[in-house]
Amino acid sequence: MRRVVVTGLGAVTPLGVGVRRTWQRLLAGESGIVSVADRGNDPAEQAQWRSLTSTVAGIVPAAATPAARGQPSQRSVDKGLWNAADWLDPADQRRMSTFTQYAVAAADMALRDAGWKPSLPEDQEMTGVCLGSGIGNLHDIYATSLAFDQGGYKKVSPLFVPKILINLAAGHIAMRHGLRGPNHAATTACTTGAHSVGDAARFIAFGDADVMVAGGSESCIHPLAFAGFGRSRSLSTAFHHDPAASCRPFDADRDGFVIAEGAAVLVLEELEHARRRGARILAELRGYGCSGDAHHPTAPREDGSGALSAMRKALRQARLRPRDVDYINAHATGTAVGDKAEAAAIRALMLGEDGVDQESRVTVSSTKGAVGHLLGAAGAIEAMFAVLAVSENAIPPTLNLYKPDVGASFNFVPREAQEKKVRVAVSNSFGFGGTNASLVFSALE
Repeated sequence: MRRVVVTGLGAVTPLGVGVRRTWQRLLAGESGIVSVADRGNDPAEQAQWRSLTSTVAGIVPAAATPAARGQPSQRSVDKGLWNAADWLDPADQRRMSTFTQYAVAAADMALRDAGWKPSLPEDQEMTGVCLGSGIGNLHDIYATSLAFDQGGYKKVSPLFVPKILINLAAGHIAMRHGLRGPNHAATTACTTGAHSVGDAARFIAFGDADVMVAGGSESCIHPLAFAGFGRSRSLSTAFHHDPAASCRPFDADRDGFVIAEGAAVLVLEELEHARRRGARILAELRGYGCSGDAHHPTAPREDGSGALSAMRKALRQARLRPRDVDYINAHATGTAVGDKAEAAAIRALMLGEDGVDQESRVTVSSTKGAVGHLLGAAGAIEAMFAVLAVSENAIPPTLNLYKPDVGASFNFVPREAQEKKVRVAVSNSFGFGGTNASLVFSALE
């Protein structure tokens, strides 16, 4: 089977636009979680936001006044601020929902980072896209439903369906860059980003493509999303006075997750293809494991057996043992049940097939404390963080962790980043419906 490596990264996150800015702020212990209590453009919408039980979110920082395409907008990028005009002309902005715009921008960055711009037909046919979203475009569904109810057929935009389809993010990326290889979009709730990266790697491993643009994107910062998750008691509600303290993975005071938005893209490439063109190789994607809980629509099995199965499968494919793992980027969202189940799974994994307890030496952190939960994009951005941990030997911190209470004695990297040699990193993602995925990245041997 062909080997797969990572040669490019791109990101739009609550910590800023761009991989370098996001990574530096993450290692510095900064947070992108803010209050959304005063969000809204009219009194009715403002009242909706104020009525919610949770009013904190990870928001992509945006330029205060969108500038015209060209030199003024470049200053927004330099400051790590989002301005759609930096990436898209007005016509494309009208055609694309926000999650698609984020995906297009992240893909542009990743392809530029990889130095890959296929122009020959044979290269275009062997370069594909695998990028999905969990919810995608809730705003247009909500607004169009209201417009149709009030005004009927003629109030529905001809752009409505293309703007809400999950696979149109991948479609727009492919059209923009002339990529005629596999065009695929996963949508598996909060496991979407990890499944997209793993599925893309398999396209390369089995010879369907030489290069894949892979990742996830999400932007459902809308009162309806907050109301839905709020009614299921999934969201953090106890820290409105201090939004940055809201997401508390593994901590005794955790009370739910924090919705966030953004996108992350990895350029995956067949190893010899990357070597022939002299590409910089950040890490190798060694393993990909999937499983299902078959248990509950929203809660994992308490023993974490589904997560454990995904991690074991990924390590088996990578031909690595649990004791080879230097760092695990946990899915841990800050929910009482989910964090405890994942910790149980990691404990069981680190007991190892040889019966030697490795629990105390494994390093585990959750980056959601800094960026929140990007839902369908979470697995992609966390895979990116795992790659950076391997390539730069740095472990991002678990913010807001003061009192671990998940029954494990891992090095949770509380509140401050750590320097560590990382040869092997695992990235976990789990989603509603009991869907699980684990990715294993390693330094290239």
